[in-house]
Amino acid sequence: MEVRAVSKYVRVQPRKVRIVADQVRGKPANQAAALLRYQPSKGARELRKTLMSAVANARENHDVSPEMLRISEIKIDEGPRLKRIIAKAQGRAGRILKKTSHITVVVQDYEPAARVKPHGTKAKPRPTLGIKTGRKRGAKATEAEVETPIEGLAAAEEPTVVESTPEPVAVAETESGSPSVEASLAEPQEGAE
Repeated sequence: MEVRAVSKYVRVQPRKVRIVADQVRGKPANQAAALLRYQPSKGARELRKTLMSAVANARENHDVSPEMLRISEIKIDEGPRLKRIIAKAQGRAGRILKKTSHITVVVQDYEPAARVKPHGTKAKPRPTLGIKTGRKRGAKATEAEVETPIEGLAAAEEPTVVESTPEPVAVAETESGSPSVEASLAEPQEGAE
């Protein structure tokens, strides 16, 4: 069953509407309406109005759900041209042609077909996508085993620091009466230990 809607004498150039119509030809009606809603052209707005009119005609006259409709045909024909005049140099007049369009949208009901293989071909079995647990767990276990000895070695290899107080340096006086550090370093004192 086909349902049509026609908009005549629409003040949009047919060439500009055809650009938009090529994008939605053959698509489901709901999807086409969603695409046309966000097109920034005047032709898309007029085409969407006509499409929604065809969907409403199908719903009211034939009790067809809008989800079951698909665009089967879109025709954009030329309408009459409005002739206007623009002033030119030296008193002359130029002609402006304001073009119009006749937009025809035909929708038909369809069943969204499930994807079926052609007759005679068998579906190939899908490979199992199992998780390879041994590899990942083994890698984590290896990392843990490696970390434990390193921490143990680091603790064992640390040098022990024994804090000691500096030994007092004995200063000996020289003949001139000034203290000599060198003399005191050369002769260790017995009571220092």
